Amino acid sequence: MIRRLPFIIAIAVFLGSCGSSAQQAGELPDSDPEMTQDLLTAEGWGALTIGMTRDEVTATVGANANPEAVSAAEPSECEQFRPMDMPPGTLVMIERGRLSRISLGPGSELKTEEDLGVGDPAAAVEAAYGDRAITTPHKYEPAPSEYITVWTTRGVGPDARGIVYEIGQDGRVSHIHAGSGSIQYVEGCL
Repeated sequence: MIRRLPFIIAIAVFLGSCGSSAQQAGELPDSDPEMTQDLLTAEGWGALTIGMTRDEVTATVGANANPEAVSAAEPSECEQFRPMDMPPGTLVMIERGRLSRISLGPGSELKTEEDLGVGDPAAAVEAAYGDRAITTPHKYEPAPSEYITVWTTRGVGPDARGIVYEIGQDGRVSHIHAGSGSIQYVEGCL
């Protein structure tokens, strides 16, 4: 019996350490808030929600990082700018005082909830959405440039929600526009 005592103690120590590892694993957070903050959806990005007022947008992500830049002929109707506290390559569009679109362009590392971003191949976009993806020719560039649009809520203007992936000549995503019906504008605020 005495010879078995070290063996029993070793098993007890081993089982005790396994239990504490399992307990520690259970203490891990369910999700990473920063990870979900970086996902662009048709409804917005992080604390930005399509439909917010301009004042709410600037309170959340800062004022225009380049106020000298001209964003539209009539900024009271529509303006597009990069807020100071948003990642590079990100623009917001404000129409009639409300956030209507968030755009990602060159330099952006943000992703959509389908894990798609600037630089991804068009085939990955089409595979992620399947039959929901609507492909249309690019307005200014020949194929393989195109627009891949996915509507999450049908409607007209501010009630619509969707995402447009703009595909460049290299067959890769060059821009992503998420939000209301303004995602269909090919020239910004024109």
